[in-house]
Amino acid sequence: MLDDMFDYLQGIRQRPVWQPVPDQARAAFRSPLPAQGSDLADVHQQFMDNILPYAIGNTHPGFFGWVHGGGTAAGMLAEMLAAGLNANCGGRDHIPIEVERQVVRWMAELFGFPSSSSGLFVTGSSMANMIAVLVARYRALGREVRSHGIPPKRQLVAYASAGAHGCIAQAMDLAGLGSANLRKIPMNARFQMDITALETAITADRQAGLQPFFVAGTAGTVDVGAIDELPLLAAVAERNGLWFHVDGAYGALAALSPELRPLLGGIELADSIACDFHKWGQVPYDAGFILVRDADVHLDTFASRDTYLRRDERGMAANSPWPCDFGPDLSRGFRALKTWFTFQVFGAERIGQVIYETCLLARYLEQRIQAQPELELLAPVALNIVCFRHRAAGHTDIDAFNAALIADVQESGIAAPSATTVRGKLAIRAAIVNHRTGQSDIDALLDAVLQLGAKRLSLTNTESA
Repeated sequence: MLDDMFDYLQGIRQRPVWQPVPDQARAAFRSPLPAQGSDLADVHQQFMDNILPYAIGNTHPGFFGWVHGGGTAAGMLAEMLAAGLNANCGGRDHIPIEVERQVVRWMAELFGFPSSSSGLFVTGSSMANMIAVLVARYRALGREVRSHGIPPKRQLVAYASAGAHGCIAQAMDLAGLGSANLRKIPMNARFQMDITALETAITADRQAGLQPFFVAGTAGTVDVGAIDELPLLAAVAERNGLWFHVDGAYGALAALSPELRPLLGGIELADSIACDFHKWGQVPYDAGFILVRDADVHLDTFASRDTYLRRDERGMAANSPWPCDFGPDLSRGFRALKTWFTFQVFGAERIGQVIYETCLLARYLEQRIQAQPELELLAPVALNIVCFRHRAAGHTDIDAFNAALIADVQESGIAAPSATTVRGKLAIRAAIVNHRTGQSDIDALLDAVLQLGAKRLSLTNTESA
């Protein structure tokens, strides 16, 4: 099984990035609950036949669809070790907890937070952002919010860019604050949150008797990869007594690159930061992370003293506070190990160089697009995401043409971009994240877009005639 996965990773470039799932493969997963067991080799063969060929393809260097990391063999092996150890990292006194605490200290060092900061591995930045909202809610309303909920006439409101990830609104929903109470602030020409519009919204909410409590800056917006003006957001948050959170789901790890680090100026002023190691960090899924400056308020937000979670000065129940005191999960896998292995094996400098190189590839793609009269760049390239479209000369519905073209490229198996909307226009979105990706993969993407675009135009013109 291990040899097959090594072969898969070694030969990934010779495979299609993605391919449609045939009916026979889907049918294999319609069988009833097995009453009797099967031979391990037979089950593994089912995996090889019906699962491995039809994954989404983010390990492939031609995958550009979403911000998914490519993973590494070292991370895969670390995941195997963690599974064999089968540690529950909710708490108690064992070394896996110390591994997680070391990564927390590493991230505090990276982002310029005090060594006393708290942190936690979670599934991903959706959960990390929700934890940030809950900690900010606790700071705004105090301990009573945990037992009695939101007090009457204390409506909290939050702020984020119109380009922020939808999980910020979801966090407001799940925290009982209501997604409608997240103010989506307009963006400037660089797709950053408009600071003047933010201050206007805060003033209006205060005058309406509402309580502003939280502002989320974004380091790497989901559509175009823009970074909000973090120092200005920090200043607005300080003046208004707001919790300043940075959603750096993938962009925060640009801090590992000396060339990109200046773009994140101001992130060291945040009250909390969300990031995912499974994106630019190339750690296998899942490995999300939340870092909080004030460990005490983080602890107070979640800690409980149930009798079955008794803490002692010695024995297995020592070494508190435990990770379960900083988040909602008591049963937690050993996510920290594959992240720890990745940093230990490759080092922060090499990971940072890979991150920087994906941004250089994005600049290369930008230049190639600008040199092609058939193509149009739709947004400035801030980091590693490039949004463009085929001009589809003579076609009556350019959005529909590009949507069909994206599917054509995906089904070709050559490359896998995704779609988004930029200023009302449907865009071909290429997110360059995988450490295996090189210029030849960028060229293959562009060649596929141009060739399949020309073919689609030819078919359209033939049908029109």
